[in-house]
Amino acid sequence: MEELLRRITINPEQCGGRPCIRGMRIRVKDVLDLYASGLNTEQILEEMPDLEKEDLQASLQYASKKLDHPVIAA
Repeated sequence: MEELLRRITINPEQCGGRPCIRGMRIRVKDVLDLYASGLNTEQILEEMPDLEKEDLQASLQYASKKLDHPVIAA
């Protein structure tokens, strides 16, 4: 998993510091939005030919990791 997550980069000078893929101006959110709109992996790769299948997997893993936090009830 760590190998895939290395594909996600954060640069304060690029895309407002939002997580991007391999230093490109393609944000993790862009990939997630395409999945949410109903596109599958092959369709996303056609839509964004600079991406690789591993980039899409890394985007999903990154989002999953960011959402996996404990909620402490008071």
